[in-house]
Amino acid sequence: MASHLFCGRVNLNILREAARKDLREFLDKCSGSKAIVWDEYLTGPFGLIAQYSLLKEHEVEKMFTLKGGRIPSAAVKNIVFFVRPRLELMDIIAENVASEDKLQPREFHILFVPRRSLLCEQRLKEKGVLNSFTNIDEYILDLIPYDGDLLSMESESSFRVRQSLNECYLENDQTSLYHAAKGLMTLQALYGTIPQIFGKGECARHVANMMLRMKREFAGSHTQILPVFDTLLLLDRNVDLLTPLATQLTYEGLIDEIFGITNGYVKLPPEKFAQKKQGEGGKDLPTEPKKLQLNSAEELYAEIRDKNFNAVGVALSKKAKIISAAFEERHNAKTVGEIKQFVSQLPHMQAARGSLANHTSIAELIKDITTSEDFFDSLTVEQEFMTGVDTDKVTYIEDCIAQKDPLIKILRLVCMQSVCNNGLKQKVLDYYKKEILQTYGYKHILTLKNLEKVGLLKPQSTMRNNYPTIRKTLKLWMEDANEQNPNDISYVYSGYAPLSVRLTQVLARPGWRSIEEVLKMLPGPHFEERQQVPTGLHKKRQPGENRTTLVFFLGGVTYAEIAALRFLSHMEDSGTEYIIATTKLINGTSWVKSVMDNPEENLP
Repeated sequence: MASHLFCGRVNLNILREAARKDLREFLDKCSGSKAIVWDEYLTGPFGLIAQYSLLKEHEVEKMFTLKGGRIPSAAVKNIVFFVRPRLELMDIIAENVASEDKLQPREFHILFVPRRSLLCEQRLKEKGVLNSFTNIDEYILDLIPYDGDLLSMESESSFRVRQSLNECYLENDQTSLYHAAKGLMTLQALYGTIPQIFGKGECARHVANMMLRMKREFAGSHTQILPVFDTLLLLDRNVDLLTPLATQLTYEGLIDEIFGITNGYVKLPPEKFAQKKQGEGGKDLPTEPKKLQLNSAEELYAEIRDKNFNAVGVALSKKAKIISAAFEERHNAKTVGEIKQFVSQLPHMQAARGSLANHTSIAELIKDITTSEDFFDSLTVEQEFMTGVDTDKVTYIEDCIAQKDPLIKILRLVCMQSVCNNGLKQKVLDYYKKEILQTYGYKHILTLKNLEKVGLLKPQSTMRNNYPTIRKTLKLWMEDANEQNPNDISYVYSGYAPLSVRLTQVLARPGWRSIEEVLKMLPGPHFEERQQVPTGLHKKRQPGENRTTLVFFLGGVTYAEIAALRFLSHMEDSGTEYIIATTKLINGTSWVKSVMDNPEENLP
């Protein structure tokens, strides 16, 4: 049971159940035993919707990964392909179907996620296999619940060809913006019309327009539901290019920066998690990475995930004392009733002890990196760029290139310097390009071109740099940020307040009218729209009841920004609780990688 999905202000399990219902209905259309052939990219997102047990209930007996050649033999009546609408995948499917054993006839079905594609069907026709399919359908998987306050579309790459920001900026193809608008329609069908809409940025404007048009087209066909959300805020990633480039300093943010979190799971080096053998000093070393699920269903993780990493050690040692004291209680259990009570609590206590051991190991792995000279030097330079100190200096980046540090690290720093300076002096930009191409290879010429296209890298123009004014007006840099007991969102980057979250905070109070001048300095339009709520469905707010705002990041959001929004939700006087939605969960590395040409080379 996904208990962590309905413990928040909004019961996101309703969305998950709706997705499961559609999946069950599709599976039941293919009557008889089934084998699913998965496009590997989809297994993670589907894992958040349905476990294998649900598939088994609907006669799924085997599961395979989509690859060339013959499908492994399985005594089933139906073969169901779950795939994204991509031409190269159609070629593999055609090969699978063509090499099928004619003596064992089976029915073939395709489920396109998230949309059916005529181009793909045309490709299957060209390959001569289209008529082999009994059933071709689509499964609309737009917003996937990740946690009690978090939804993601997990669009393929965070910033490139198939992703919203670059679809507007790099490739000018707006497919995923359409998916975002459709996702918002699904949400409103389940949680009621959102009366107020605010937005900032080109993509935000596009999504709002599409959604309002769809709403008009479907007028009257939706069930009448009391609105759960008061406000929708659409934020374009292009409005705040700086935040994802900075190194996240929350516990969850650092796990993602260092190891990468995919579909709510992280894979960790196995050595730290090796079990000691009974009676032996040596360790039985596993070779497989340790895979852990990370969400708020785990009590300890929910408690520490959003803390600044410097506050995690204290929290873990406090937890260790509590658990240790709980186990000591067994000595005080004298009567049968007391012993029985202690035994009933044992499973929970043992789970807590296991959880503590895991997070202590992860924290040690992270600490090895955050205490290194490399990490400190890089962070210092980032903070100098963000605070406007020495923003023209090239020596550190020059040294990193000379030492052949990972290209991603270089690109993140160079882009950060460009964003904080409203571009780089032509001489500096040319120098960086020359050094990067000579050191990492001329194949990266396209990567640099792409970074320029999306505005992460550009030559300085005659226009003045607005960043210092924006930084000052919105208080983006807070000296002496309190990492242990924070009183401001800037704790998530040890001093820097994410611009995106500051805009969200100001919108709630005192409102965007107070920062009109700053909004004009940021790219893209800002707007406000209202949607008519059916008569009798207006929310009557109880005294002291918080408002609920859905913040939708188009082009990706980082875990540090999510932590900052959670911090605002929990502030006593904030008056607003936030639910976060995004096209993709990103960090600086995955974000820049998605713009790179051949990103698999030069990985950290």
